[in-house]
Formats: sequence, C-alpha cells, structure tokens
Amino acid sequence: MILFPAIDILNGKCVRLIQGDYAKGKIYGDSPINIAERWVSRGADALHVVDLDGAKTGKSSNRDMIKEIAIKTDIPIQVGGGVRSIEQIEDYLSIGVERVILGTSAMKNPRLLNLAVNRFKEKIAVSIDARNGLVATDGWLKVSNVLAIDLLKQLEEIGVQKIIYTDILKDGMLQGPNFKELQVIQNATSIQVIASGGITTLEDVKKLKEMKLYGAIIGKALYDNSIDLTELLEVTQDVG
Repeated sequence: MILFPAIDILNGKCVRLIQGDYAKGKIYGDSPINIAERWVSRGADALHVVDLDGAKTGKSSNRDMIKEIAIKTDIPIQVGGGVRSIEQIEDYLSIGVERVILGTSAMKNPRLLNLAVNRFKEKIAVSIDARNGLVATDGWLKVSNVLAIDLLKQLEEIGVQKIIYTDILKDGMLQGPNFKELQVIQNATSIQVIASGGITTLEDVKKLKEMKLYGAIIGKALYDNSIDLTELLEVTQDVG
C-alpha cells in the first residue's frame, strides 16, 4: 500500500481543513515546498497535493509552486483541485506531475473525463468526495444528489483506474476513517482505491493495508505529530 502525505495549498500556504470547511483551516507552514521536502526526507515515496484555491475557482492558482514541488522532490506526486480542462491536465503532466486528479469536472463534465481517460489513461484519477454517501463538488462546498456508489460504477465503465475516496465528515477530525464505507467501495469495484479522511493511527493504516487498498492519504495526523511517517512506511513498505 502506498502512503501519500497530503499537502493542501491555500493562499500559498500549507493548510489543513476540517471537513473541507475553508473557514476551519489551520496553517502548518508558509512554504508547501519546504513541507514537501520534509516528507521526502522522512522517506515518502509519493505525495498528494491539492490546490484548494483552484478547487474553488477552477483555475490552477498554485501551478508554479506545484511545479517547484515536482522538481525538488523527484518522487511521484498526484495533484488535484480545480482541474477543468485537457489543457490543464497536459500542463500539469508537462511540469512533472505523475497523476492528475479530477473531482468536480468528473461529475459535471463527462466528456472531459472520457477524453482525459482515453488520452492519459493511468495518469488520471478521480476523487470521490462523499458526505453521507452523496458526492460533493466545488471544493466540497456543494453536495449533489448522486450516490458515490453509482458514480463509482460509471467511472469503472469509462475505464478509470484509480480513485481517491474521501468521507468528508471524517476529514481532519482525527477519529479514524470510515472503514465500513471503504470496504463497500473496495468490494464494489476493480478500480484501485486510495483512502482519504480521518486516518489517525498506526492501527488505521494496518487495517487499510489488510483491506488491500491501493493507497492511503495521511494529512492532519502527520502535521499534528499524532503519527510518525517513518513508522507508517515500515508497516506498508512490503507492498507496492
């Protein structure tokens, strides 16, 4: 299982939100680039980067900073937040991003999703962000009437190879992931699943590994020093 330390960028700073609420954010560093280098120095094999400004505006607001992270870390990074066009995807891939994540656009623009998956294949992942089982969009600011499990089936038909599944109510709460929902998602699809939201302890990571998930995104628990990245990597390093 691959661990992805999370780097969420808002107004040029590294922040963590609680349940996706932009009004409930905490700044953990003025330089997301330095934070990225910290996680790499502690053994991270990959990074999960989100442009929170872009998630609201639909523009790659922190593109230059993300480029610098890709250059300086020299490990695979996946990037999401505000990706709404093929041109944005091409640009991110051209600056060294390994995988581009589509969220809102996967819901609102099926044509874009189809084009992206057909053209870039495994370079595309889709973020399914759910609140009480319903898909949220626009930086989690809006909740649709689409069930996450129904969207998952559509993504499989299109040929999506990886998803990031986030239970918004767990995100940033340090109360553990929604194992029950993750197991439902894992059992329902052949798509590789990356878990996100609420992962807090070494036991959480061990359980996700036992569930045979592809990966897990670790956020607030790392920044609050609730868990140690080196310890987590020791648990997961025997699985690629």
